[in-house]
Amino acid sequence: MTSMLDGCTPWPEEFVDHYWAVGHWRGNTLDNLLRGWALQYGPRTALVHGDTRITYAALNRRVDRMAAAIRLRGLRPGQRVVVQLPNVPEFVSTVFALMRAGAVPVLCPVTHRTAEVSHLVRVTQAVGYVGPSTHQGFDHTAMAADIAARGPFLRRVFTLEEPGTSSPYGGLTTDPAGCQYSPLGALDAPPEPALAQSAAQVALFLLSDGTATAPELVPRTHNDYVYQARAAAELVSLTANDVYLAALPAESNFALGCPGIVGTLSVGGTVVLAETSDPAACLPLIERERVTLTSLVPAVARLWLDARATVRADVSSLRLVQVGGAPLPRATAERMGPALGCRLQQVFGTDRGVVTLTRPDDPDETVLATQGRPLSPDDQIRIVGRDGKDAPDGQPGELLARGPYTPRGYYRAPDLNARSFTPDGYLRTGALARRTPDGNLVVTGRLEDAPRRAGHGGPGDPAGR
Repeated sequence: MTSMLDGCTPWPEEFVDHYWAVGHWRGNTLDNLLRGWALQYGPRTALVHGDTRITYAALNRRVDRMAAAIRLRGLRPGQRVVVQLPNVPEFVSTVFALMRAGAVPVLCPVTHRTAEVSHLVRVTQAVGYVGPSTHQGFDHTAMAADIAARGPFLRRVFTLEEPGTSSPYGGLTTDPAGCQYSPLGALDAPPEPALAQSAAQVALFLLSDGTATAPELVPRTHNDYVYQARAAAELVSLTANDVYLAALPAESNFALGCPGIVGTLSVGGTVVLAETSDPAACLPLIERERVTLTSLVPAVARLWLDARATVRADVSSLRLVQVGGAPLPRATAERMGPALGCRLQQVFGTDRGVVTLTRPDDPDETVLATQGRPLSPDDQIRIVGRDGKDAPDGQPGELLARGPYTPRGYYRAPDLNARSFTPDGYLRTGALARRTPDGNLVVTGRLEDAPRRAGHGGPGDPAGR
């Protein structure tokens, strides 16, 4: 069995052996890959945010120093830290630094509040929290203090300060509950020797919300997440000349690894971080940074299309726009190419793993009308009726999936796992789909009794996340 945290469901040994044998899994941890990217692409620009530009070498140095400071703060390998940051460079550096220190980031939408965050802290026994001091009028520091006062786990809070403000802590403060507070920028210490870590360990947790107040945790290992991002980057022919605009929340699977931020960094490209998907901000950003690729949900895609008449920007650098998050209406799909001058890629997927995509060289009708084919040749897909039997091609049913980047269970959720996975390891996605004669999938909605998800994130999630 794969080596994972307690509470995680491992892949069966025969699947592990196969994924290694065919080269899907290669034993690389994400933080160690960043070291290699820094050596290979050192002076190239890795991250752009506003007027801030960070090279690969500078990003790796920052991650090294943050990781050393995280260890000095007493965080131990395997401990969990909730990360709740907007699309800023600190999101990327924090996630990689935590992994380099051996901690496991729990990626949380910045829109979540006390109910959801306290649930994550309780289930993961998170000892740390990273978030903005305040964001869009909400006091994240006060929320973290409230959660720390309620339970025994949260003992380290690191806050991202607004530009031009000073930390209210003046460096480090401990409250009566024993929780320490410090600005995120204070995480700085001389680098230490690298930890020996296994790529079979959980790299990070993504969220797949079962209800509005109880997000479910999806453990993603280094092996499976590196493979997903690499395969997605290869599928869209990403190169060092590409510029990816992260307009959707960075903690979502779509923006992080389909190919997203991780896939773009893996080839030496540039990631442009936008804190809003508003076309008034993003379309000029595409012109300024010569963005070549981005990811949108259908509602945002329609806003961008409608804004083309009033927001004057040269978007001719775009070569591909991915759209997922909900079924894309045919009329909207047909507008994408003419309005933006680029190729459309339809995507279906969830934070729980399985991703299907149209290919850049697919016929127009396939791109306009389907969500494509599975990312991996070792993705196993079934479409079953309510009787549990495979539905004939063309007939709708529930989409089931298993594969090299689809975890076999939620974290510490045995009852949910019994309902959400078949005995032979297929994830019940809750999506209604049918297969076309040429093997593409058309996702049409959700099973009525499938759990609804609140929030955002998974590409093509028919609940409109």
